[in-house]
Amino acid sequence: MDEPLVATAGLTKSYGPLTVLRDLHLTIPRGQRVALLGRSGSGKSTLLNLLGGLDVPSAGSIVVNGRDLGRMTPNQRADYRLTTVGMIFQSFNLVASRTAIENIEMPLVLAGMARSERRKQALASLDSMGLSERAGHLPAELSGGERQRVAIARALLNRPPLLLADEPTGNLDSTTGDEVVRLLLGYLESAGATLLLVTHDEELARRCANRIVRMQDGMILNT
Repeated sequence: MDEPLVATAGLTKSYGPLTVLRDLHLTIPRGQRVALLGRSGSGKSTLLNLLGGLDVPSAGSIVVNGRDLGRMTPNQRADYRLTTVGMIFQSFNLVASRTAIENIEMPLVLAGMARSERRKQALASLDSMGLSERAGHLPAELSGGERQRVAIARALLNRPPLLLADEPTGNLDSTTGDEVVRLLLGYLESAGATLLLVTHDEELARRCANRIVRMQDGMILNT
């Protein structure tokens, strides 16, 4: 049997006296599309941050693509974020003072890639989102849908096997949200990538995922 892409065991995360995740067990096979549903405060975004290598567990293990994130050094986690995972946020998380193309290039700058090559790759990623003509625009000069497509282009730049999306259509109108969903599903299909989508939207979950997992009080209610 193939090794799952994601496997957590006894995963616990606390901030001081507050325990946000409690003895969490979750396995996601490669290529599966999972929607994670739950009320605000249930621990969904905390789990996403741990899977993204932005935080470390308090206890238990979290293994992605055969690598135990809790045992990584900060530099190893940075490499993991560059090579293994792409993250898309509701708030876009673009740097306001950087143009669209510069925002997309940022992971390649951190990877030490030569300027000419990173510009070439970033332009190709931006073109795949239909935004070549917006390369020199700042985020404030873009619509919400354009900003999210820039964020997606950045997240998919290195064709990560794991895509993490936190309410990716939450700040968009329905038409623009549909376009974003189409782009995400197109990538997942072409790359055979795995999705973990955090959302409150049951309809979005059904459209994007072939498995729905529910959380409450830092625990998984169903597997």
